Amino acid sequence: MKKICLILCSVIVSHCFGQAVKPNEYLAAADKYFASGDYYSAAQYYEMFLSGKKPNKSSGGFNPYSPTAATSKKMVINSNSREKVVYNLAESYRKLHYHDKAAPHYQQAANFDKSAFPLARFHYASTLRAMGKYDEAAAEFAAFKEGYSEKDTYSSTADREIANLQFIRQQMNRKTLSAYKLEKNASLNAEGGSYAPVWVGEKSIWFTSTRPQGDDKNKNTNNRIYQADMNNETASNIAVVSIAQPKDMQQGVVAVTPDGNTIFLTRWNIAASKRNAGIYKSSKTEKGWSDPVLVTELDAPGSNTQQPFVTADGKYLVFSSDRSGGYGGYDLWMSTLDDKGNVGAPLNMGEKINTAFDEQAPSYHSPSGTFVFSSNGRVGMGGFDFYYAKGSMLSLSEPKNFGYPVNSMKDDLYFSSKGPARNILEDVIISSDRDAACCLELFSLSKPKPIKQISGQVLACHNSQPLANVKVLVLDTINNKIVTELTTDASGRYSFTMEEYQPLKASASDSGYFKNSVTFTGPADEEEEKFNSPDLCLTLIPATPEETITVDNVYYDFNSAKLQKTSFTSLDKLVILLKDNPDLKIELNSHTDSKGDDEYNQRLSDARAQSVVNYLISKGISRDRLTAKGFGESMPVADNENPDGTDNPEGRQKNRRTEFKVLEK
Repeated sequence: MKKICLILCSVIVSHCFGQAVKPNEYLAAADKYFASGDYYSAAQYYEMFLSGKKPNKSSGGFNPYSPTAATSKKMVINSNSREKVVYNLAESYRKLHYHDKAAPHYQQAANFDKSAFPLARFHYASTLRAMGKYDEAAAEFAAFKEGYSEKDTYSSTADREIANLQFIRQQMNRKTLSAYKLEKNASLNAEGGSYAPVWVGEKSIWFTSTRPQGDDKNKNTNNRIYQADMNNETASNIAVVSIAQPKDMQQGVVAVTPDGNTIFLTRWNIAASKRNAGIYKSSKTEKGWSDPVLVTELDAPGSNTQQPFVTADGKYLVFSSDRSGGYGGYDLWMSTLDDKGNVGAPLNMGEKINTAFDEQAPSYHSPSGTFVFSSNGRVGMGGFDFYYAKGSMLSLSEPKNFGYPVNSMKDDLYFSSKGPARNILEDVIISSDRDAACCLELFSLSKPKPIKQISGQVLACHNSQPLANVKVLVLDTINNKIVTELTTDASGRYSFTMEEYQPLKASASDSGYFKNSVTFTGPADEEEEKFNSPDLCLTLIPATPEETITVDNVYYDFNSAKLQKTSFTSLDKLVILLKDNPDLKIELNSHTDSKGDDEYNQRLSDARAQSVVNYLISKGISRDRLTAKGFGESMPVADNENPDGTDNPEGRQKNRRTEFKVLEK
């Protein structure tokens, strides 16, 4: 499992190549770099120890994000063993996201002593998944589960990874894949990592990068903030943003306030093998950007605070932190911002958003009211995926996965959209390591959103025949506004288009029928372009006062007036009928079969009719519109017994019925 943070492995690998070196000295150097979190340097020296070849004469890896330096507590092994070298080499490559290099070493380690390397097969499976070898990954996760007796984070993660593989297969077969346009932005990317894009105005973008600065001898690969002018998807005039930056600090992942006069950014370094990250604030002055100062209101000593985002209305600052008081790993937190830019106390965004793993890189698309973040703690494509939740910052829906190809089998973090309200995916820049050996890169993403076509049919309830020339009124149930007015065709059908699926109500009325309505939203898959709403049936108005209308599928407990839950669907339809026809007053009639004596059946039918009335009242129907009356066994519509005197179950079932009679309309 990749626990991704924003750190840089910047220790320079240096050695006197003319001097003979003993293998154990290479191993000591490798272990030192591994313990400090410099996995790029550690990998070179582990390779040297195993192969006898000299390491590359280069600086440490310019990985802009990598896991914490701590190794698994489940690794209980001899520090001098060759097996440990193989395992640590695999770990180094995995933490650098070199999955293809990590895989063969994990494969070898998976056959070592399980008590010494209990997680080797787990990590081997995860690297196979990241490499797109889904069947092999599924087999290895299953093998890990079979041989791993602990009930902990790794066993639950293996279950989720198996679910991820099922999700991946489903996503790769989506019908709409051809509608997506995803391209690596060659004009923005360079050697090293490029990530965390944020729009500053309409034509300028800021991002973080570890592209080398200086000549070969003095190459600097620190994380820095860059600016680029954008013309459609082409970048020009790329330059470092002039913000003070200490030499021993990494700096990036910037948020800009709506007025453009204040920025929040992340600064981090590694000291004593521990990562330290905090959010800093800088203001625009006549001389440029002021020296960033730590935002103490957000700081949590001993923990990391990072990845700020400011909402377009300037009211909220959202960030990621591994501080205490969360749900595990990195959680998303939120603070208020007042008119003067003062920061309020952090508030955890809750278990609807956060998991026991890591949530990072928050953003909010104001036009569509969509909160976007990355998580490695939910079912998805694997690694970090983008998820979205609709609503306001104070009231968000359950998060959903964007699916493929917005997400990949590797890590997808930092999402910035210029799309309109109806389509957050119309104009997006994301960062992902899907095509990279080590680092996040910037991609342009777009997906047009087709118009939705909604159709339905109006039928007669008594015979299910289509009704032509019926007026249908479609209402927006959220804003209570008319969407459209239609007339059914010869087959009783109506259709209309909308930009988005939303909660709607279709009401139909016709001469000789009671008015009726049906509510609906749309398909479970929001990408479906067509949706058939539920049939809308109209009930005939009785020709005479004595005529009754049967309410189908109303059931009671045996020898009881208590309604069974299976009755509620039919009764709810009656509720809708009564609400759509506010002048309608009815008498609810209940009937029994002939089992039992007359007096008992009369009492039972009276009680059952009253139960229906009570249910309708509980749904908001006025008591003065309803009358309950039981008829016992006095009005059968079928024979309770056959001509030969034997029992007639079908006839008895027809006699046990609920009806209503129109008293006033």
